[in-house]
Amino acid sequence: MSGQEKTLQQQATESFTSHFGYPPSHSFHAPGRVNLIGEHTDYNDGFVLPAAIDFGTTVVASQRSDSKIRACAVNFDQQIAQFDLNEEITHSDDGWSNYLRGVADQLLKAGFKLAGADLAIVGDVPYGAGLSSSAALEVVLIRALLELCDSSIDPTQAALLGQKTENEFIGAQTGIMDQLIIAHGKKDHAVLIDCRSLTTQPVPLDADFKIVIFHSNVKRGLVDSEYNTRRLSCQAAADKLAISHLRDATMDMLDNIKGEIDEVIYRRARHVITENERTLEAADALKARDWQTLGRLMAESHTSMKDDFEITVPPIDGLVSLIQEKIGRHGGGARMTGGGFGGCVVSLVHNSQVDEVIAHVKANYQAKFGIKETVYICQAVDGAFA
Repeated sequence: MSGQEKTLQQQATESFTSHFGYPPSHSFHAPGRVNLIGEHTDYNDGFVLPAAIDFGTTVVASQRSDSKIRACAVNFDQQIAQFDLNEEITHSDDGWSNYLRGVADQLLKAGFKLAGADLAIVGDVPYGAGLSSSAALEVVLIRALLELCDSSIDPTQAALLGQKTENEFIGAQTGIMDQLIIAHGKKDHAVLIDCRSLTTQPVPLDADFKIVIFHSNVKRGLVDSEYNTRRLSCQAAADKLAISHLRDATMDMLDNIKGEIDEVIYRRARHVITENERTLEAADALKARDWQTLGRLMAESHTSMKDDFEITVPPIDGLVSLIQEKIGRHGGGARMTGGGFGGCVVSLVHNSQVDEVIAHVKANYQAKFGIKETVYICQAVDGAFA
C-alpha cells in the first residue's frame, strides 16, 4: 500500500471513528484511471487503452447488526447519509450518496444479500476531471458491501454492476471502460480492453516514461454535457449501416453511405472508426516501445476529438499544443482524455523531459487562458481486486 493510500485510509479512519464512535474493521481501495487512447469507443463496443492510477477512493467500514447504511463523505464536508436496505432505495439531494444508494440497489436486484454497514469514504481523484472518481467509488463500494458480508464477486461482474449503477440509478449513459480498468488494472501496465467481449490484455509501460496528467480546471459534467447526444449520433450511424455498433464498421462502409446521412453524424462515426484503429495500433506501439508512433497516434486522436467528435474546448486544445511543443526526440504524446468539454490532458513524457514540459505549461497556460492548471505525475497501479 502506498503512502498516498495510507493517508486516505488515515483520513477515513479518523472520520469514521469520530462520527460512529468506534474504529472500522475493514479498509478497501479502488484506483482512478486515465485513458491513454480510445475515446468514446467503449459504448460503441470498441477498444480502449487505459491504466489504473495512484489516485483513488478509500472506504473504511464495519458491518452493523441491523439493515441500516450510514456513510460519511470526508470530501463533502463530512456529510452523513443514511438509509435502510429493507426499504425502497430512493434518490437523495446530495449527489455523492446516490452512488452508494445506487450500488446497494443494484446489488440487491442482482440477488446479493447485504447487511447494514457504517462507512467513511474519502478520495483524491479530482472531481469533474474525467479521471473516474465516480467509477472508483462504485467499484470500491461494491467490494466493501459484499466483503463485509463475506461475499465475493468476479471483478468483471463488479464492473458491470458499477456501470448499471451509473446508467440506471445515476442516469449517465456511460460505457464499461471505467469500471473495468478500475477492477482489472495492473501495476506498471496499461490494459487493452475489448469492450464487446470484456477481455483485458495488459500492455507493459516503459519505465523511462511517466504518465503526466494536466487538469485544465475547465469543469465538465457528464450528465449535463453533450455526451448522450454523441452516443445517439453513433447509434444513428450504426442503424444506417445496419449494424449493432460502430465497432463493426469500416471507413469504406461509412463512405458508401456518406451521401445518405447528416454530415455531423458522418464525422461522429468517422471518429469512432478511426479511433478504434488508432487504439489497436497504440497497443502495438507500446509493446514495441515505439514512442514516436505512439505520439503520432495520440496527436491524431486529439485532432479527431476536436474536429470530428467536437468534444474539446480551446483551453484543452491549447494545453495539448503546449505539451506537444516540448515533447521532442524521445517521443511520447498528449491528448485530451475523458468524456470531453474540459477535464484533463494525458501525456506520456520521457523522464528527462518531465520537468521541462511542466515548466512550459506553467509559464504559458494560465497566461493564455486565465485558468491555473493542476499537474499529476502518475504511476500505473493494480486494480481494486488485485
